[in-house]
Amino acid sequence: MVGVVMQDAEIDGLVTNLVVNGVEVMSYVEAELDRRHPVRLLIRSDQPDDLREAWRQLRDDWATTTERVRSMPENSEHHGVDGEWSMVETLRHLVFVHDSWFRRCVLGLTEPFTAMGLGPPFVMDQEDGLDPSAQPSLDEVLAVRVRQASEIETRLAEVTPDQLAKTAPVPDDDRWPPYAKGRTVRQCLGTVFNEEWAHHRFCKRDLDKLSHQGSSQGS
Repeated sequence: MVGVVMQDAEIDGLVTNLVVNGVEVMSYVEAELDRRHPVRLLIRSDQPDDLREAWRQLRDDWATTTERVRSMPENSEHHGVDGEWSMVETLRHLVFVHDSWFRRCVLGLTEPFTAMGLGPPFVMDQEDGLDPSAQPSLDEVLAVRVRQASEIETRLAEVTPDQLAKTAPVPDDDRWPPYAKGRTVRQCLGTVFNEEWAHHRFCKRDLDKLSHQGSSQGS
């Protein structure tokens, strides 16, 4: 974009190499995000202790947000904002992320995806086991999330730096995610953690908007 006038612009997404008036600004943005969210530094660490602490913080954040949505008007967990996923849909996506990047890529398992998992539309169409019509409750999704969290905690409790650095045992098939082949265990685990952090941020953002809408309607 050249010769444009931008005012009150907001960019939210996967942004890289953003240059504004000749200045590459993403390094500043990333540093500020690290300052605001120190867990990001732990997520990028190669040390098991840091990863264990990162996972604990991520789980605590989701627990806090779960309690928040339970205190909001009924069915708030099923309401999306601006075309984005609802909280339940977001958690269903993280169920899918776990099956994809942890169970398949970190553990090397070939079991079917959890039926309630929510992935990109083209993946939903091609992967056996996923149920596009699923409409689980918040508690049903949370029950799956507890089981999945236990799997991660068990792995983190015993993992070593050498094991993290090994090539991930991605099954030799064409199932999702095919582009994970050749990545390390650490990289695949990092994808799980990054998805947890990013989608929690999106979820909090949208719950803030829902709360603001409720306040405006009640005033």
